[in-house]
Amino acid sequence: MMDVYFSLFLVSFLAATLLPAASEVLLTALAASGHDLLLLWCVATLGNTLGSVFNYALGRYFLHFQDRSWFPFKGDKLQKGQHWFQRYGVWSLLFAWAPVFGDLLTFLAGIMRVHFALFVTLVFIGKGIRYAIVLGMLQWIMFF
Repeated sequence: MMDVYFSLFLVSFLAATLLPAASEVLLTALAASGHDLLLLWCVATLGNTLGSVFNYALGRYFLHFQDRSWFPFKGDKLQKGQHWFQRYGVWSLLFAWAPVFGDLLTFLAGIMRVHFALFVTLVFIGKGIRYAIVLGMLQWIMFF
Protein backbone atom coordinates (compact mmCIF):
# COMPACT_ATOMS: atom_id res chain seq x y z
CA MET A 1 0.00 0.00 0.00
CA MET A 2 2.81 2.44 0.84
CA ASP A 3 4.41 1.63 -2.53
CA VAL A 4 1.44 3.34 -4.21
CA TYR A 5 1.95 6.54 -2.24
CA PHE A 6 5.72 6.45 -2.65
CA SER A 7 5.25 6.07 -6.42
CA LEU A 8 2.90 9.06 -6.46
CA PHE A 9 5.39 11.08 -4.41
CA LEU A 10 8.24 10.18 -6.77
CA VAL A 11 6.29 10.90 -9.96
CA SER A 12 5.02 14.18 -8.49
CA PHE A 13 8.56 15.15 -7.51
CA LEU A 14 9.92 14.35 -10.98
CA ALA A 15 7.04 16.18 -12.67
CA ALA A 16 8.15 19.40 -10.94
CA THR A 17 11.74 19.10 -12.13
CA LEU A 18 13.07 19.49 -15.64
CA LEU A 19 12.31 15.81 -16.26
CA PRO A 20 8.96 15.05 -17.89
CA ALA A 21 6.41 13.15 -15.81
CA ALA A 22 2.62 13.27 -15.65
CA SER A 23 1.67 13.11 -12.00
CA GLU A 24 -1.99 13.91 -12.74
CA VAL A 25 -2.37 10.64 -14.62
CA LEU A 26 -1.19 8.56 -11.66
CA LEU A 27 -3.12 10.73 -9.20
CA THR A 28 -6.41 10.28 -11.03
CA ALA A 29 -5.84 6.55 -11.51
CA LEU A 30 -5.21 6.09 -7.80
CA ALA A 31 -8.18 8.26 -6.86
CA ALA A 32 -10.46 6.36 -9.25
CA SER A 33 -9.33 3.08 -7.71
CA GLY A 34 -10.56 4.16 -4.30
CA HIS A 35 -7.47 5.42 -2.47
CA ASP A 36 -7.90 8.09 0.19
CA LEU A 37 -8.31 11.45 -1.62
CA LEU A 38 -6.87 13.60 1.16
CA LEU A 39 -3.79 11.42 1.47
CA LEU A 40 -3.34 11.40 -2.31
CA TRP A 41 -3.64 15.20 -2.37
CA CYS A 42 -1.09 15.56 0.45
CA VAL A 43 1.44 13.19 -1.12
CA ALA A 44 1.15 14.67 -4.62
CA THR A 45 1.31 18.27 -3.37
CA LEU A 46 4.27 17.57 -1.10
CA GLY A 47 6.19 15.66 -3.80
CA ASN A 48 5.53 18.31 -6.43
CA THR A 49 6.47 21.14 -4.07
CA LEU A 50 9.72 19.42 -3.10
CA GLY A 51 10.51 18.93 -6.79
CA SER A 52 10.18 22.69 -7.19
CA VAL A 53 12.49 23.16 -4.20
CA PHE A 54 15.03 21.08 -6.12
CA ASN A 55 14.71 23.49 -9.08
CA TYR A 56 15.07 26.43 -6.69
CA ALA A 57 18.28 24.93 -5.32
CA LEU A 58 19.60 24.42 -8.84
CA GLY A 59 18.95 28.05 -9.64
CA ARG A 60 20.37 29.31 -6.39
CA TYR A 61 23.49 27.21 -6.11
CA PHE A 62 24.40 26.16 -9.62
CA LEU A 63 24.22 29.48 -11.46
CA HIS A 64 28.01 29.64 -11.52
CA PHE A 65 27.90 26.68 -13.94
CA GLN A 66 25.95 28.69 -16.54
CA ASP A 67 28.90 28.59 -18.96
CA ARG A 68 28.89 24.78 -19.06
CA SER A 69 27.35 22.99 -22.01
CA TRP A 70 24.92 21.00 -19.83
CA PHE A 71 23.44 24.08 -18.12
CA PRO A 72 19.74 24.14 -19.15
CA PHE A 73 19.30 27.91 -19.77
CA LYS A 74 21.67 29.95 -21.91
CA GLY A 75 22.63 33.66 -21.86
CA ASP A 76 19.86 35.63 -23.53
CA LYS A 77 17.11 33.25 -22.46
CA LEU A 78 18.30 33.42 -18.87
CA GLN A 79 18.32 37.24 -18.95
CA LYS A 80 14.85 37.34 -20.51
CA GLY A 81 13.60 34.98 -17.83
CA GLN A 82 15.08 37.11 -15.06
CA HIS A 83 13.51 40.23 -16.57
CA TRP A 84 10.14 38.49 -16.86
CA PHE A 85 10.36 37.30 -13.25
CA GLN A 86 11.22 40.79 -12.03
CA ARG A 87 8.30 42.19 -14.00
CA TYR A 88 5.66 39.78 -12.66
CA GLY A 89 7.19 39.16 -9.24
CA VAL A 90 6.96 36.41 -6.70
CA TRP A 91 3.19 36.05 -7.11
CA SER A 92 3.88 34.32 -10.41
CA LEU A 93 5.05 31.36 -8.30
CA LEU A 94 1.39 30.53 -7.75
CA PHE A 95 1.60 29.26 -11.35
CA ALA A 96 4.63 27.02 -10.74
CA TRP A 97 2.34 24.06 -11.51
CA ALA A 98 2.06 25.03 -15.17
CA PRO A 99 3.75 22.76 -17.71
CA VAL A 100 7.19 23.86 -18.96
CA PHE A 101 7.29 27.46 -17.74
CA GLY A 102 6.46 26.44 -14.17
CA ASP A 103 9.80 24.66 -13.92
CA LEU A 104 11.52 27.74 -15.26
CA LEU A 105 9.74 29.92 -12.69
CA THR A 106 11.04 27.87 -9.79
CA PHE A 107 14.55 27.82 -11.24
CA LEU A 108 14.44 31.61 -11.72
CA ALA A 109 13.19 32.07 -8.17
CA GLY A 110 16.39 30.41 -6.99
CA ILE A 111 18.50 32.63 -9.21
CA MET A 112 16.65 35.71 -7.96
CA ARG A 113 17.10 34.48 -4.37
CA VAL A 114 13.43 34.71 -3.47
CA HIS A 115 12.97 34.30 0.28
CA PHE A 116 12.74 30.54 0.77
CA ALA A 117 9.70 30.48 3.09
CA LEU A 118 7.75 32.71 0.70
CA PHE A 119 8.82 30.53 -2.23
CA VAL A 120 7.66 27.31 -0.55
CA THR A 121 4.38 28.87 0.59
CA LEU A 122 3.39 30.21 -2.82
CA VAL A 123 4.46 27.09 -4.69
CA PHE A 124 2.64 24.81 -2.21
CA ILE A 125 -0.56 26.87 -2.51
CA GLY A 126 -0.50 26.86 -6.32
CA LYS A 127 0.28 23.18 -6.63
CA GLY A 128 -2.19 22.25 -3.90
CA ILE A 129 -4.98 24.13 -5.67
CA ARG A 130 -4.11 22.46 -8.97
CA TYR A 131 -4.26 18.94 -7.45
CA ALA A 132 -7.48 19.81 -5.61
CA ILE A 133 -9.03 20.88 -8.92
CA VAL A 134 -7.86 17.67 -10.63
CA LEU A 135 -9.35 15.54 -7.84
CA GLY A 136 -12.52 17.64 -7.78
CA MET A 137 -12.99 17.27 -11.53
CA LEU A 138 -12.50 13.53 -11.24
CA GLN A 139 -15.11 13.31 -8.49
CA TRP A 140 -17.51 15.40 -10.58
CA ILE A 141 -16.97 13.17 -13.64
CA MET A 142 -17.43 10.00 -11.57
CA PHE A 143 -20.65 11.44 -10.09
CA PHE A 144 -22.26 11.66 -13.54
